[in-house]
Amino acid sequence: MPLLSRTSLRALAVAALGGALACSAPAPDPATIDALFTEARAHDAEGRHDDAIAVYRRLLAEDANSFEGHYWIGRAMNLAGQYDEAREHFARAIDLSTESNREQTLRMMAISWVFASDVDQAAGYYRQVFDARLAAGNAAGASEVANELGRMYLELGQVDRALEWYRRGFDVAAEAPGRSEAQVDMAAMRWAHAQARIAARRGQADMAGEQVAAVQAIVDKGTNTGQGPQLAYLRGYVALHLGDAAGAVAALEGADHEDPFILLLLAQAHERTGDTAAARDYYGRVMASTSHALTAAIARPIARERLERAPAGGGA
Repeated sequence: MPLLSRTSLRALAVAALGGALACSAPAPDPATIDALFTEARAHDAEGRHDDAIAVYRRLLAEDANSFEGHYWIGRAMNLAGQYDEAREHFARAIDLSTESNREQTLRMMAISWVFASDVDQAAGYYRQVFDARLAAGNAAGASEVANELGRMYLELGQVDRALEWYRRGFDVAAEAPGRSEAQVDMAAMRWAHAQARIAARRGQADMAGEQVAAVQAIVDKGTNTGQGPQLAYLRGYVALHLGDAAGAVAALEGADHEDPFILLLLAQAHERTGDTAAARDYYGRVMASTSHALTAAIARPIARERLERAPAGGGA
């Protein structure tokens, strides 16, 4: 074996020392990570997303492989409008995910693409969840994702694809074994609800009216309680897209005002009636929401654009 030069021996010694130091690097302190996570989540809950992001960065500096750190900073970045970097963190969170949280993380990546209005990318991640649930025999869960895909397609302008996926959601729901009457009625109500909204977007007033009546009949059966806000949302949505802005405002008063999409509809309806102050207020309420659901991904970019376009004291 040839003798090594003094330079080679020194290089080997440095490499060995570097490896030893790497192996002996202290593990992240759980107490520090927990404290940073608690602080960041408090900022998030109060809508201070930039402050939350700064703390999440500190957390990831302590533990670059923190699933929670990457997941939650991605969420905060979407709400702060930092969509590209948000997706980088969700991609890392997917890599770090486990069987128990992988589907939820894939859905969050899909929603992250909806924030950027990229339907095709979002659909790819939704399809992974849909296919996994279908393969696992989870018909109810697969139906839920199909309906979410339908809603995404509808609100991002692909009405025919929306109808296809809402129909798939209805058909897949029927595959669930041993459904109760309430579950059968809920699936039928969701399908009629979707058809009414699609008809309104197509300007088909008669069809929309028939489907609204179908939803009303199912609600009146009483097999699923608490559906009044969903019916109010439907009536407001149909009125708005068929040109009755005042009727939309009236109907939407009974909908869920914690939902940023409802707030968006109210803003748009007030804007069309000429009440720019009320419209601006509702757009502001969309932006104040801390929701990261699909409805937020649809509503938030529109609200941000409308508020940035309008002067502070002018029209929305």
